[in-house]
Amino acid sequence: MISFVLCLLALIAGYFLYGRFIEHIIGPDDRPTPALVKADGVDFIVLPNWKVFMIQFLNIAGTGPIFGAIMGAKFGPASYLWIVFGCIFAGAVHDYLVGMLSIRNEGAGLPEIVGKYLGGGARKAMLVFTVFLLLLVGAVWVYSPAAILEQMAGTSTMWIILIFLYYIIATLMPIDQIIGRIYPFFALSLLFMAAALLVILVSKWPVIPEIWDGLGNKAMTVSSNWKDQIFPCLFITIACGAISGFHATQSPLMGRCLKSERMGRPIFYGAMITEGIVALVWAAVASYFFYGEPEPGYAVMQASSNDGFATAAPKVVYVVCQDWLGLVGGILAVIGVVAAPITSGDTAFRSARLIIADFLKMRQKSVVSRLSISIPLFVACLMLLFWQFANPDGFNVLWQYFGWCNQSLAVFALWTATVFLVRSGKCYWVTLLPALFMTTVCATYLFVSQQMLALPEAVGYPLGLSVMVLTLVAFIVWLRRYRQSSEHQ
Repeated sequence: MISFVLCLLALIAGYFLYGRFIEHIIGPDDRPTPALVKADGVDFIVLPNWKVFMIQFLNIAGTGPIFGAIMGAKFGPASYLWIVFGCIFAGAVHDYLVGMLSIRNEGAGLPEIVGKYLGGGARKAMLVFTVFLLLLVGAVWVYSPAAILEQMAGTSTMWIILIFLYYIIATLMPIDQIIGRIYPFFALSLLFMAAALLVILVSKWPVIPEIWDGLGNKAMTVSSNWKDQIFPCLFITIACGAISGFHATQSPLMGRCLKSERMGRPIFYGAMITEGIVALVWAAVASYFFYGEPEPGYAVMQASSNDGFATAAPKVVYVVCQDWLGLVGGILAVIGVVAAPITSGDTAFRSARLIIADFLKMRQKSVVSRLSISIPLFVACLMLLFWQFANPDGFNVLWQYFGWCNQSLAVFALWTATVFLVRSGKCYWVTLLPALFMTTVCATYLFVSQQMLALPEAVGYPLGLSVMVLTLVAFIVWLRRYRQSSEHQ
């Protein structure tokens, strides 16, 4: 628990220290924002700052900082360090810079931003890649809350239908009608859950693995079937609590609702730090659930699980909330856990609609223009869901592909931010280093993961490192050419 407390304090300090340093690099000012210049009453609309924060937090949260942290905690206390360092130096920087770049480019979505700084080819590739990721998000975020709600009442099919109907309505409505009114309440539910679990964690002070006990792959000491290595699998598994490319599709949504650039750090950087805290809490809870001493949590909780270490993440959430928070607290906590993925799902569709509209230069003020883009998106997502149902291991497979696509998107966003900082004459190391690290993670995962190419580790790891080296060389070559051309102008 000492490791947990130290990591919690580090996240808070990171917001005030490193977050302010990043803000100083960008230099927010009083220029008019897209919410004022392009106000349309649908997507570009000024919202109160506290609402923007709550919506941003809920949009980026999903089940990532919960399910991802639970699955990542199986690796051991190394998960704590990834959440802390990933969140402060990569994830929060990523979210803040994409949000600010969107604001300074008339509220542009991620593909448009990438195209401006990395070229037209990258823009088209990002359009396809981003929309595909958002469809994966929609499919994953339908399934996971349905799995939790099914344990309370009804069937998963019933809940999936109801959630999907809500998606359709919320995607088409102006952002201040549903999202602006009810999302702050759902965000409070999610924060209540994390705060309640934090209080109980501190009061119980369970004996759980500490960082100084070792950073090895603890899961392999418990399960002989465990094959995933800490590198790169941990950095794919815990995404939303550390760094997530999905966030790069969400920051522009709120960038279109901010009245002032000066709120960028509290909204974008702050929401990511808050998400990191939620992930850290769940990582500690899951560490107790799987590794608590003298007995793991699953063996002593009132609503015990027969699955032990193999307990699925949704069931861990249900068991912990029932046992620790009681009936009322458990209901509020589950509402938060359920609302997070649902709300992230509908904003994923909204992001996809706006990204395609930006590419096609289609105004989205009329319902007809919104429907013309949204209907094909909904049909494509339904096809993914049907495949998921037909495949017994469909959700796990979909989650793995989502994780890799998600982190790969973060790589493109970080490289875009790096080029922006270079062209602006600002300190580009703050994004270059995480860009190189995440490039290595994604390339290595592509080569060695059992869900991807599944190459032998002796081959896959050198290939992953080679991709990083080649990327760095390409960047250095571009940087020299850019500086030479700048000197001649």
